[in-house]
Amino acid sequence: MLNILMVGNGQCGNRILDSINRQAFGSKSRFAKFYAKQQYKSNVQTLAINTAVNDLKEMKYTKAKDRIHIPHLHGVGANRNVGRKVFDENKSQIMRNLDERGSFDIAFVITSASGGTGSSFTPSLIRELKEQNDYPVYAVVVLPFREEGTLYLQNAAFALRDIRGSGVDGIILADNQYLKQMGGDVESAYDSINEMIAKRLLFLLDSLDSEMMMVTDLGDFKTVMSGGAGIATIGYYEADGEVPIRTAIQKAGIIVRKGEYPRVLSVLTLESASELEELYHLAVGAINTEKEKKERVQEDKEVDKAFSQIEGLEPQY
Repeated sequence: MLNILMVGNGQCGNRILDSINRQAFGSKSRFAKFYAKQQYKSNVQTLAINTAVNDLKEMKYTKAKDRIHIPHLHGVGANRNVGRKVFDENKSQIMRNLDERGSFDIAFVITSASGGTGSSFTPSLIRELKEQNDYPVYAVVVLPFREEGTLYLQNAAFALRDIRGSGVDGIILADNQYLKQMGGDVESAYDSINEMIAKRLLFLLDSLDSEMMMVTDLGDFKTVMSGGAGIATIGYYEADGEVPIRTAIQKAGIIVRKGEYPRVLSVLTLESASELEELYHLAVGAINTEKEKKERVQEDKEVDKAFSQIEGLEPQY
């Protein structure tokens, strides 16, 4: 039985992690956590980390002992510079909590690329995990909706760069822009997208430590993830009574589990990433926009400073 660590960083990572824990109960009932046992195939330990205590309080299926609140106002306000500083100041607390959980065979760190806590904590956390342990660490990174705004686009660009440079063994991307097609508008899409990502990750965990129609184990996964650019995405397809197994194979590529209805999962490494190139093209524009905003704020301050010289004076005629 594999020992697997799942860490959810920031609001997005917390919500996906909580969804994984809920789905592991095998019941959608909100009372399942009181009477059911999670059906993980492996020894899975989960940990949620956040600077915003309200995000942690929202979690319904993740135990209190598996949540770490790093106090800093109500979060880091999507400011990655602040987030990195907060992580460094609380690094010993975070790593001590992880060390007390024992050793693992593999770890996954789940985060949004665009927020503050998750995108700033994740590169530093992965670097610490790699320096202190010899198991592989993979990042599951959620890309933002392109219409979320310039601040989030620039965060995503720099976060991905930093995560890739952290010593991570591979990055699994989930693109909100693509997944939104299945969930409608942005607001209504969030929950359904988190559910979809959680479902795929939970099935991946099962596949690493289960008997399959085709052998897919930790070694196979590591081999796949080491290919291409070290960046991958997950394809998933679940057949139903109307769909023959051949169609399931054609749609997703690899059968990894036998059940009442066949389910298939494929981990696809990316040789090229046109969507990433487009994201970075947009990020350049976003960075310039944020720079212009900052310059305008400075100009406004200088004007206000000039005005302040006549504060309390009245015109003389």
